[in-house]
Amino acid sequence: MRFDLVRRPALVTCALFLGTGCFHLTAGDKTREEFKPPRRLDPAAIAVPEGYRIEPIATGLTYPTSVTFDDQGTPYVIEAGYSYGEDFTEPRLLRINPDGSHTVVATGAHPPWTGVVFHQGAFYVAEGGTQGGGRIVRITPDGTLTPLVSGLPSLGDHHTNGPAIGPDGALYFSVGTATNSGVVGPDSANAESINWMSRAAEFHDIPCRDVILRGLNFSSPDPRTPDPDDQATTGAFVPFGTETKPDQVIRGRVPCSGAVFRLAPGSSAPELLAWGFRNPYGLAFSPEGQLYVTENGHDERGSRPIFGAGDYLWAVEPGRWYGFPDFAGGRPVNQEWFKPSGKDQPPQFLLAEHPAPPPRPVAFFGVHSSSNGVDFSRGGAFGHRGLAFVAQFGDQAPDTGKVMSPVGYKVVRVDVTNGVIQDFAANKDKGSGGPASHLGTGGLERPIAVRFDPDNGALYVVDFGVMTVIGKDITPYKATGVLWRITPTGKKEGP
Repeated sequence: MRFDLVRRPALVTCALFLGTGCFHLTAGDKTREEFKPPRRLDPAAIAVPEGYRIEPIATGLTYPTSVTFDDQGTPYVIEAGYSYGEDFTEPRLLRINPDGSHTVVATGAHPPWTGVVFHQGAFYVAEGGTQGGGRIVRITPDGTLTPLVSGLPSLGDHHTNGPAIGPDGALYFSVGTATNSGVVGPDSANAESINWMSRAAEFHDIPCRDVILRGLNFSSPDPRTPDPDDQATTGAFVPFGTETKPDQVIRGRVPCSGAVFRLAPGSSAPELLAWGFRNPYGLAFSPEGQLYVTENGHDERGSRPIFGAGDYLWAVEPGRWYGFPDFAGGRPVNQEWFKPSGKDQPPQFLLAEHPAPPPRPVAFFGVHSSSNGVDFSRGGAFGHRGLAFVAQFGDQAPDTGKVMSPVGYKVVRVDVTNGVIQDFAANKDKGSGGPASHLGTGGLERPIAVRFDPDNGALYVVDFGVMTVIGKDITPYKATGVLWRITPTGKKEGP
């Protein structure tokens, strides 16, 4: 997070976060170095609370994104088949063997595979849909893959995510937005990071309900032509290069962008549960049956950059609108705080009317922390019943916006009753922090998912692996992903 000490001298306080917990920011700077394989592993480089230990149980994974367990408690991991940096591989479902090796159960299409859950004898996978559109598929233990839902609108910046099984036996999943903040811009045509415009030139955000626009349009370089001086003008919720008018109505439809859906048992038609999210990534139910979702907030990039938007944890209420594209964490983006560097004014509203006032998040995470996978402890040997555990992938600065020091790259726990966030597994470091490859240690790189085993005796952490960001160039490294396991040792946790 870039923090302008002249313009905002006193805003890093708990009051900034509206009293819902706080997150400490430290000053400093960081650089991105080139990574030279192989990845070194050293559990001693990771700090966990007293009374717990962490160990790697599977290594050499390529872009792993989620873990689940069958009826016997055997862990299974999915590999995405895609990484930012426009690297396409093969999506795979892997069984993790006791010796740490893996067996391929199934392969598929429509990458990236972003989440998996095991339910009543089968695996359910969210296919992100960078290619081909998002799907929810069912995979039997013999590897047979059956699509349940297809054609989800996730060809853009963000994908189809989840899934999670609710107390009602239904399957819940989410779809992210096509863009950073409602307007397709040249940031979606970067061959070194995200370049979906070359695959889906007419794609754009789709509202779930009819919306009325203010008619704001944005001029930007046109990446479709070789002349760097060519410009294009684009409005909200329309394809790149398309202008909008005041009071123009954009028709809503389902499935749509930036929403959470429910799929009833035996159905192939998802029901809209809630909308107005930017990138609702991780879904999990609390022990009491409440659905929670993590959301990745806006970046300072593209035609409508937004400064200082954090990541959030929401309690999902059926029928609610959560603010995209004009609110961030329940706050209107036309406030001074969200003004990007070099701009004369903060972002302006895209919508002439808002469906309703958005609610407030349960917790506010660090800006650009990329707080993704989430799961709840149910107590048992692990303890911490009712606390949410969240994997923080870490920032992608400077591509998504500047930061003072590395943000994320760890696992945190959240008390959903008061929004207080505490580190649970983080790299040991006396300096500015960051991934292990930046620190020169053998600790965590980019945690992307967490899942408790069926007995709630261990927390499994999916580490995506090394992904460096140098300028606008994102470089992921194959075979650097790790599945970690955190278990209690029987000692009591310290203060």
